[in-house]
Amino acid sequence: MKKAVITLSVLSAFALSANADNNTELKKELTDLKSKLTKLEKKISKVNKKASQARTMANGNHLKFDVDFRTTMDNIEYEFGNGKTAKNSSLLADRLLINMKYDAGDKVRFYGTAAFNKAFGQTLNSQSSNMNHKFDWVTNEALADDGLKLKEAYWLYSNKTFFGTDVAWTASIGRRPSVDGLGANFREGNRRKSAIASTVNVQFDGASFKWNTNKITPLKGSWVKLCLGRGLTSAKPRFSNDGQDYAKSESAVNSNMIGMIFVPYDDGQYSLHTNYAKSKDMIGYDANPAEGFKNFGDLDLSTVMLKADGLGDGINDFLDDTIVFASYSQSKTHPKDGMAMLGSTASETGNSIWAGVQMPCPITDDGRLGFEYNKGSKYWRSVTYGEDTMVGSKIAARGDAKEIYWIKPLTKSLSMSARYTQIDYDYTGSNAFFGLGGTPNAIGDNDVKKAKDFRLLFRYKY
Repeated sequence: MKKAVITLSVLSAFALSANADNNTELKKELTDLKSKLTKLEKKISKVNKKASQARTMANGNHLKFDVDFRTTMDNIEYEFGNGKTAKNSSLLADRLLINMKYDAGDKVRFYGTAAFNKAFGQTLNSQSSNMNHKFDWVTNEALADDGLKLKEAYWLYSNKTFFGTDVAWTASIGRRPSVDGLGANFREGNRRKSAIASTVNVQFDGASFKWNTNKITPLKGSWVKLCLGRGLTSAKPRFSNDGQDYAKSESAVNSNMIGMIFVPYDDGQYSLHTNYAKSKDMIGYDANPAEGFKNFGDLDLSTVMLKADGLGDGINDFLDDTIVFASYSQSKTHPKDGMAMLGSTASETGNSIWAGVQMPCPITDDGRLGFEYNKGSKYWRSVTYGEDTMVGSKIAARGDAKEIYWIKPLTKSLSMSARYTQIDYDYTGSNAFFGLGGTPNAIGDNDVKKAKDFRLLFRYKY
């Protein structure tokens, strides 16, 4: 259009020059036409400018949103040591995630997620707080009300060099993406979050710093990440009865975690992942729960995971599209003086194994079929309260857990899945905190011996 306007303007000027002496009327008409074409050219220029601005806004200079909405129906059953059962055959729930992203083009991006997770027909109050501690390890994983809550909010700075070296690095602070980590992400059909889910799958606030070391070491695809987090604060609330707003409470603790993730090898198909974390001042109840949570001591967590994204090299399409992973994890308690952490005043060591496979469904063209197995020892302790099942964390199980799931896309944005989880407990306390409730006793008549959860899920994501 702009070229056409320029061409007409040139022709008008030529005509004016050729006929100026012979046709005054034509000269006037062509002058008017030139004026109109000039005005039209200016309008087109303004339209192009606005269109360019619209494209810029759409391509990243404004906050982008996407939606992840699911509806689930769970059939759950608990079997006790005496053979009695507790059931719910139709637990219906909705979960909404509103994801946000902003890229200002200055090496810093913002990511956020607002969420609600609610049972059909009723608000269920969370039991994850008391008078001395307010914490939100499972704010968006436990069924609550229909109010939006903050699941994630953090900025991420990235740079291709670290003090002039060939080390690409990132830094981030905020509400962490620490649920659905590596291992737990497969059955959910999600990209992995930060942590390795074998030991940590819980919400917290903190910071992370990651360095890609593959260019300065012979370790292919290697990287290391330092993670810092706080799960509990000792600050008093606003409008405290004593007027000491946000001062340190003597009856509460700061529960902090420091961890290191190290990937020594990742060629895109085969990878090795390691993680070490130390959690300070872990909480629990003693013989008198009415006194509130107390500090029982510290916890060391470590894990190593092997992952294969495809088996072999071009053997067949089925093996190329099969994912296999296996991990070994260890926990070690360090009780505070005089405190019985997990029911013991001595330092206790626990361990866990977790193996899984996800493959193309042999019945459907685009479905996925998965199997997982977990085994935890007597004193095994993970911090996986945010794991997404309705019968507790299978990763935390002191016993055996078996799971099978199927995922099937229905349209570009809609999918469905079916999942069956069964946990057989050898000891009590798998999903408790770190005090008396976490004591690994033999299963008694009134203790949960077996937990089952069959889930049917429909998910819209776009």
